Amino acid sequence: MDDQNKNLILATVLSFLVILIWFTLFPPPEPATDPNAPTATTQSADVTAPAVGSVEAPATAAPAVDAAAAEIAAAPRVSIDTPRLTGSISLLGGRLDDLSLKDYKVSLDAGSPDVRLLSPVGGAVENAALPYYTVYGWQPAGGLAPDAVPGARTLWTLEEGTTLSPGKPVKLRWDNGNGLIFHRTISVDENYMFTLLQSVENQTGAAVRLAPYGMVVRHGIPEATRAYVRHEGLIRETDGELGDLKYSAIPKIDALPGEGQAETKSIAHDGWIGFTDAYWMTTLVPQPGSPFTSVVKYVESGDIYQAETRLPVQEVAAGASVEVPTMLFAGAKEWAAIKYYENDPDWIDRLFGKKVDPNRPQVKNFVESIDWGWFFILTKPMFRVLHWLRGAIGNMGFAIIALTFIIKLLVFPLARKSYVSMAKMKELQPEMEKLKESAGEDRQKLQQGMMELYKKNKVNPASGCLPILIQIPIFFSLYKVIYVTIELYHAPWFGWIRDLSAPDPSSILNLFGLLPYATPEPGSIFFIFSLGVLPILLGISMWFQQKLNPAPTDPTQQAIFAWMPWIFMFMLGSFASGLVLYWITNNTITFLQQYTIMSMHGKRPDLFSNIKSGFKRDKTAAK
Repeated sequence: MDDQNKNLILATVLSFLVILIWFTLFPPPEPATDPNAPTATTQSADVTAPAVGSVEAPATAAPAVDAAAAEIAAAPRVSIDTPRLTGSISLLGGRLDDLSLKDYKVSLDAGSPDVRLLSPVGGAVENAALPYYTVYGWQPAGGLAPDAVPGARTLWTLEEGTTLSPGKPVKLRWDNGNGLIFHRTISVDENYMFTLLQSVENQTGAAVRLAPYGMVVRHGIPEATRAYVRHEGLIRETDGELGDLKYSAIPKIDALPGEGQAETKSIAHDGWIGFTDAYWMTTLVPQPGSPFTSVVKYVESGDIYQAETRLPVQEVAAGASVEVPTMLFAGAKEWAAIKYYENDPDWIDRLFGKKVDPNRPQVKNFVESIDWGWFFILTKPMFRVLHWLRGAIGNMGFAIIALTFIIKLLVFPLARKSYVSMAKMKELQPEMEKLKESAGEDRQKLQQGMMELYKKNKVNPASGCLPILIQIPIFFSLYKVIYVTIELYHAPWFGWIRDLSAPDPSSILNLFGLLPYATPEPGSIFFIFSLGVLPILLGISMWFQQKLNPAPTDPTQQAIFAWMPWIFMFMLGSFASGLVLYWITNNTITFLQQYTIMSMHGKRPDLFSNIKSGFKRDKTAAK
């Protein structure tokens, strides 16, 4: 077998092994279940406010659960209506516990509901999921009784406003009847950022000390798409250090005092904390530049996850008042929306001298809430280019094709060198045959002669592997971008490809929709046989690429070459359509580049003869 075929086999096997390992360690996500579907039983309790510096767990008795649910269901609500959000605020605790995203549907089915982000305890609103909400309040810090400050079960009154919308805040009020009057002003912007201004008036005649807090509370883990390639769970920023915890790693505590310990971190000036799903996030953001303590815990007895921000104790003199602003991000993890809240323009903004809105929030490293992964040095710029191409072209599928052309253009010098080297190796075939005849069984003499021949003609026998090696990190980075960025969620290409983040929905098992038969669902063991149009085109493109070179004479090597494209076809058939589309485009460009460059050097591949001889060998092997 000549070195050219050795390199081709090595590159193909290497690529196959990498894909196989990746497919094993990071399988494509299981099909998403409806996050809004009600559960059969929801044993959830309401959450009491955290004590400053200590942990207080919820009660879990069934009567308490029922009472909390009934109380929340009966409480009055204030509507939320923005261009991108809809929902309501419960006046019981002033909690934000009902929020849906207008721009995103649960599925592509007709009549599919909006994606629900937040839900109240007890299913107090239509189409509620597992309870997931935010609670704000104050904690006494010396001399004040717990009922002297508002908490999760305080019934507020609506003081100003009717419906929360951009430019139209609502103001809540609560008087404890003993000289302390609390106000809470809630506003929202055009996207997903809420601003909460908590204030207290002291009319008691003596100074009081109390501390504000905020909480994101999640009852249980949501049933949704799971993928090892992206993080779902707690996410936080601590003075420039990004951290995350899977749900299983969140510290456990119990309902009894002293059992278990929450994880706390002191933040000096910049930070945030919350929970992230695949495409959505609920994050507490204290005033940038101000200190606070972030807390995370899992109350095992109630199956409740909590992320908290505990702000410093405020001393309010008699006759004085104190205001404490804080923010809440609750919405989709759109790159453009999150980037707007960054505290610094990125390098592209600086390059073009783009000015940043001085009135926007300045949240440090907020765009890092998107899970860019280990290959962030590739995933970030790759997404930026893809995002720009989508805006310029107007279609994410064609943007992926355009991105593939750009990537191939960038690596073309190396690819050209590889293809030229392969053409030169073909020119050296007669001299290599002479070396084999003269060396006979002396393998050492043959290797030395070949090395001198390569050196003399400036040919690198390993150059055929370089394009494959370069494609590996690019492929992994694009895989990451497709599965973690919401910009590809339900993004159509054309025709039957309505979601580039999902596998090709067509199937050869029902002749691509011509037969009235249902096909295996994603996640089924038989789904791998339900090949769509794109995976089949992938296999064909790899097969044509192989035929640029004659098949090796060794039967084992012939078998490897014969099966490799179709193995890849089945392996990648359940991957996201966007990733398969990239691979098909990459194979097609590679085929054209190699054919053109080798033809320019007088070694035009005899494509049709290679195909014809391949069929002859297949028939002979069958006989």
